[in-house]
Amino acid sequence: MSIEIGSVVEGVVTGITNFGAFVELPGGKVGLIHISEVADVYVRDVKDFLKEQDKVKVKVLSVDERGKIGLSIKQLQAAPAGNAASPRRAHANDNRRPNKFNSLSFEDKLNKFLKDSDERLTDLKRNTESKRGGRGAARKAE
Repeated sequence: MSIEIGSVVEGVVTGITNFGAFVELPGGKVGLIHISEVADVYVRDVKDFLKEQDKVKVKVLSVDERGKIGLSIKQLQAAPAGNAASPRRAHANDNRRPNKFNSLSFEDKLNKFLKDSDERLTDLKRNTESKRGGRGAARKAE
């Protein structure tokens, strides 16, 4: 049986590494499910999701000229949801708490940054000048 990109096949997990899992496919070929293609959620350890000798359905993502086969479980799970783009990644701002700074315009944020920056520079100059003046005067007096 030839393995074609986009096809769904069933295989047996033959090995697990820290970067993914090797799956024996029909016809004796072996493919790799990369850790990023194991599940829709963050995967710290592949062993939390798969064990050796597990039967898994996988989608063939790639077959390169050297015969390496890229597989995915995640893309099979996302397909029935209807819209594959939205469940995979929410907006970056959804998890943040709203605050006053987020509602400001760009110009207001820039003005606030410049004001804070000027205040910090002024404080820094005061600190360094007082240290220079204090030590230099004490040395000359001796």
